[in-house]
Amino acid sequence: MVEKNLDFRSDTVTLPSPEMKEAAAKAPLGDDVYGEDPSVNKLENLAAEMLGKEAGLFVTSGTMGNAVAVLAHTNRGDEIILEARSHIYVNEVGGLAVMGSLMARTIQGELGWMKPEDIRAAIRADNIHFPSTGLLCIENTHNSAGGIPLTIEQMKSNWDVAKEAGIGVHLDGARVFNAAIALGVEVKEVARYTDTVQFCLSKGLAAPVGSVVVGSEELVKKARKHRKMLGGGMRQAGIIAAPGIVALTKMVDRLADDHVNAALLADGLKELGIKILNPVKTNMVYIDLSSVGWNGVDWGEACAKLGWKSRGYGSRVRLCTHYGIEREDIESFLEGIGKLVPK
Repeated sequence: MVEKNLDFRSDTVTLPSPEMKEAAAKAPLGDDVYGEDPSVNKLENLAAEMLGKEAGLFVTSGTMGNAVAVLAHTNRGDEIILEARSHIYVNEVGGLAVMGSLMARTIQGELGWMKPEDIRAAIRADNIHFPSTGLLCIENTHNSAGGIPLTIEQMKSNWDVAKEAGIGVHLDGARVFNAAIALGVEVKEVARYTDTVQFCLSKGLAAPVGSVVVGSEELVKKARKHRKMLGGGMRQAGIIAAPGIVALTKMVDRLADDHVNAALLADGLKELGIKILNPVKTNMVYIDLSSVGWNGVDWGEACAKLGWKSRGYGSRVRLCTHYGIEREDIESFLEGIGKLVPK
């Protein structure tokens, strides 16, 4: 039975399934720094196979995964191209500059997608005065654009421009399985036009911790060394890798339920006069409460009265559906919040 988890703040709050807890307890273990943890090795190989890449690397978090992947691609002083609202640029504590001595060249995208002509214009010419363009970073699904899945055609359009210039492509695919489900394709199709991908096990896939970086054997080898440098060389890590195996084998298809529940939530809130800010394609609903005279604090207090957790900044709130929230929970929430929203 699914443990209730009435929390809209993020899909990072998911609780591991009973099968994940059992897998952690029974996981065969070894020293991962020596490459001897069978559970970690199985997870890394499974992830690489699913995304159509040569190798995988288990890391503690999506932020670490993006960091070691970016470092594997670049040299100190390089410039990397990112969408202006991307997680790597906005939400990863300036790690590009601190760890890699890298410069960011940002592009304002359309629903998270960078136009090929804008990428082409941002790639530096070979000039002694300019930094070298070292990498193109893409985000799919794009969080700040509303959980939007970029299409395969959009991914290819970016890839083509990068390869014309001879630079690598990294995908921040924290929720890449949500993208695949929304697009109705296998996840390796989303990863096809990338050199490296980072994806999270600890969001919608509901594992308690961890992410995986996949790519060529050469790039993953470089990323592994950077992981060690950042203190991410884990020992008997199979105890946390084993739930990740369950996540990849048992929790992918159910993401479709989260998408359906998000659409249901958006439709219900719209009927209450609350403005929906994003096209709801996956598990995220962005709302603006100013239409009903509330701010994020008012919203959070109302949700708390109904037994839910949620938060926002100003009048803007992001709501995430995930494992632990089912259709009947959404229906009950909408009934309750409808009695509290100012008419």
